[in-house]
Amino acid sequence: MILINLLPHREAARKRRKEVFQMAMFGALVVGLLAAAGVYAVFQGLIDGQQERNTYLQSEIAVLNRQIKDVQGLEGEIAALRERQKAVEDLQADRNLPVYLLSDLAQLLPEGVYLSSLKQNGLQVELKGSAQSNERVSEVLRNLANGSPWFTKPVLKEIVSGTVEIAPKDLRKVVNFTMTFMLVRSTEVNQQAQERRP
Repeated sequence: MILINLLPHREAARKRRKEVFQMAMFGALVVGLLAAAGVYAVFQGLIDGQQERNTYLQSEIAVLNRQIKDVQGLEGEIAALRERQKAVEDLQADRNLPVYLLSDLAQLLPEGVYLSSLKQNGLQVELKGSAQSNERVSEVLRNLANGSPWFTKPVLKEIVSGTVEIAPKDLRKVVNFTMTFMLVRSTEVNQQAQERRP
């Protein structure tokens, strides 16, 4: 005998497939939402960790900035102390400059040259005097430039012809001059001497 099933089995199978598909879609949706929530939680944890590190770094940077300001203040104080120390050392070294000035001037002035004025302003010295000729003035300039390590940069400011009375009726022609030169500090003279040594 042939059995014929007249029940709508295709529709029942279609309904079951539809229900399975809907369950699979719902499951996929739940899994997708859970995965998205997990990824969000992971990234949020990373962001929170990075923000904590950033906060820590900013607090450390603030501490370092305060330390840098302290160090800069100390460097300024050290520079000021060094300047004061150098000023004291220069004063200590320069206390003998007048002695060197007078000693070397006495040796460097040729015969026939007479000084009428000697004025020192800091390291600059101004000489006024008389000489028997222009050649003697030139010799003084050469001697000041090359004859002593204590003198440098001689400059002839003025040279004027004049006369000087030696006796009541004895007038002689002279050359009146004004020149300046610079004194060299003791520290520089010592440094130059050390550089010349082999």
